[in-house]
Amino acid sequence: MAEDSSARERILNAAEELFAESGFDATPTSRIAERAGVPKGLVHYYFRRKKDLLAALVQRLPDGAVDQRRVVVVGDIAESLRRLVAALDARLNASPLLSHLLWREADTHQDVRDALHARYQLVAAQIRQVILAAGGAAVAKKDVDSASALVALAVSYRHSVARHTPDDDRMDQELAFVATALQ
Repeated sequence: MAEDSSARERILNAAEELFAESGFDATPTSRIAERAGVPKGLVHYYFRRKKDLLAALVQRLPDGAVDQRRVVVVGDIAESLRRLVAALDARLNASPLLSHLLWREADTHQDVRDALHARYQLVAAQIRQVILAAGGAAVAKKDVDSASALVALAVSYRHSVARHTPDDDRMDQELAFVATALQ
């Protein structure tokens, strides 16, 4: 059984690498099998269709949930948001190849798009909780949902282009601006 899980993992790793290099549509399962060092039939044993491989890769995305207690600085929304974004970035950086692949494939695969949208909603909800916990009574509550959505969009955008523009990071300024606007 250990051999089976090892083969499955090798198949997933090979698919992740090849899909990121060449794209989903341009990667035949025979190439995945070759890279994984397994017979082609084993790829189809674990993943009936190539699309099932992509769905399994989506499931490998690191959990986006961050423990609010580790990031909230009561009275300092900007610092709390900086800590939250840093934690989210660390999770993304744990699998940059997978992230690159999924952002690219979201244009043509509904399952991937749905997974990334669910991740966006989770991030927006966490941002909302952090703003409320950090800001307390001083927060303009009527603007929290809009601010949470804007910061979540900024985080998502940054994650989608981070592999292209690592030196162009204005997130700190954006977080400070949002924090000031909420108080």
